[in-house]
Amino acid sequence: MRTLAVGGVMAAALSAGAAPIVVGQVAPLSGMEARQGRAYSIGIRLALNKANTAGGVNGNTFSLVSKDDGGRSDDTLAATRLLLSESRPLVLAGYFGDRSMADLAGSGLLGKEKIALVGYRVNEIREEAPLIYSVRATLRDEINKIVEHLATVGITRLGLFYPDGPGAAPLIAAMEDVAKKKNVKLLVKGSYKPDSAKVAGAVIDAFIAAAPQAIIIASSGSAAADFIEKYRMNGGAAQLFAHSGADIEHISQRLGEEHMKGMAIAQVTPNPYKISGLLSKEFIDTAAKTPDLGMPVSYAMMEGYIAGSVIVEAARRMGPKVSREGFVSALESIDNLDMGGYKLGFKPGMRSGSKFVELTIVTATGRIRQ
Repeated sequence: MRTLAVGGVMAAALSAGAAPIVVGQVAPLSGMEARQGRAYSIGIRLALNKANTAGGVNGNTFSLVSKDDGGRSDDTLAATRLLLSESRPLVLAGYFGDRSMADLAGSGLLGKEKIALVGYRVNEIREEAPLIYSVRATLRDEINKIVEHLATVGITRLGLFYPDGPGAAPLIAAMEDVAKKKNVKLLVKGSYKPDSAKVAGAVIDAFIAAAPQAIIIASSGSAAADFIEKYRMNGGAAQLFAHSGADIEHISQRLGEEHMKGMAIAQVTPNPYKISGLLSKEFIDTAAKTPDLGMPVSYAMMEGYIAGSVIVEAARRMGPKVSREGFVSALESIDNLDMGGYKLGFKPGMRSGSKFVELTIVTATGRIRQ
């Protein structure tokens, strides 16, 4: 289990005498989802380093301490306990995984420590939990956007590919609910084991036999790549719509052009590759000024940057007296933050901060086209 302090991108020097605010992260910095985990971590660091370069906030600077759980949900909670003991972070951020988040929420650890978690990625529809704040639209929002688009263009026979487990039932219920509202049919469903990236042949056969016009892929990037490759190789011709957690950079590295062409993917942040507003300009400029990013910019990095920026904003609102309770109060005062092309807000009882979803088309070379 590795601990990374500040490294990975160039960290601005802390101001002399300033008290650092520690942000703690446990994420897959190695393993199948390492590309997204590392990109998210770099995005957080970019936002924190930008604040440090400007002199910090209320006399405080920021430091990110990250631990690697390798994408193993069994290690996430243990790593979090160790992180809390060793580094005493003010806030947690940048967690990944359905089971990891479920175990953390169910452990009571956040409540005991009175610490918030800002920014996480899951492949399920989950109930909101105290002290856990999302900076992105929910999977339900993404599914609604995809199905609404399909219904508008006359595509009415759909399939759903998803991870099995406790989150499957609410995901299927949400899919069936929006399908009914939009007068479309969910013809076929298929799943995979959430700790695996392999898709069984019987699942592919079921999709081929049902012949849906479009398939919604609500899975990790590794499982999505395996599904798409096997489905296309077996003659599957449906349009493919992936949710934002299916890392397009990872998928494009594995799949050939014939498999990628025409695929669509929902995105829950502005495009990190082009300037479309103040937030994207700020992110692109900050990344460009950082000489040792270690990897290309991506949607996951942009999301991490948003999470880091929200943490900086909450710290600003908290004032010079630093406490975990004060940070939570400051976080819930962010009710309508316009970041420049991306609006976000929380309030007591509402911890999903954004509704931003847009659909993008993937070119044959694996690039995003709006």
